[in-house]
Amino acid sequence: MRYVIKGVLKMISSAELLNIAVRSAKIAGTIINKRIDTSKRVTYKGIVDLVTDVDKLCEQNIINTITRSFPEHSILSEEIGGIEKSSNYKWIIDPLDGTTNFFHSYPFVSVSIAVEYKGKIIVGVVYDPVKKELFHAVKGKGSFLNNKKLHVSSVKAVEQSLLSTGFPYDLRTSTENNIENWIKFIRKAQAVRRDGSAALDLCYVAAGRFDGFWEMKLKPWDVAAGFLIIREAGGMVTDFKGNPYSIYTNHIVASNAHLHRLLLGVLNS
Repeated sequence: MRYVIKGVLKMISSAELLNIAVRSAKIAGTIINKRIDTSKRVTYKGIVDLVTDVDKLCEQNIINTITRSFPEHSILSEEIGGIEKSSNYKWIIDPLDGTTNFFHSYPFVSVSIAVEYKGKIIVGVVYDPVKKELFHAVKGKGSFLNNKKLHVSSVKAVEQSLLSTGFPYDLRTSTENNIENWIKFIRKAQAVRRDGSAALDLCYVAAGRFDGFWEMKLKPWDVAAGFLIIREAGGMVTDFKGNPYSIYTNHIVASNAHLHRLLLGVLNS
């Protein structure tokens, strides 16, 4: 992989990208851990969609760390939006996934950072600063939790599966709110969880803790890193119709692959 700075061709290895992603995630994680049990300054982007001063502080620290090493790379991040450059590389950042959890000191939060190269996710990092769990994947090289290789579960029956999901912020006003799907799955699966960090939910599928995950109306920064981590752990990710997944689409279904056709059947029933 290569990019150009002022006419000079420079090689970028996956290891370099991963190193900066991990460093950035841990810097943000340290900030989150220091503040999770303290008071936060909060503003609202919607009725229930909030952002804290810590989201913004983490985002700035992550972006500063990335741009010191890769000033020519584009950035897409939750709070600031997009910074477009001429590079083929784009960093996709959720500085604090699970902001509502964080605001209430509920310890299920994460930092999610991915690198996209020519439209393909090639590096993904999700860090849980509370449990000190670092999930990472490099395209073609597998997925890992604290450097231990991950693999999805072997569950093959929906009735024996533990699933996860979430709900969009506009569920009060939109009919596309995931409630009907929730009802379908709580009647089919062994159990369904709703923990409030899509990035961690996806990593839990990769780790075999969950057998499947579905959600709607997520943003690229919610799913980019987790998408690669699941794929590299042997899982499957599509949209609700079973089409190849793009992080820029509106619906996601992720599974251990064994269950995928069955989960799609429930969603489309």
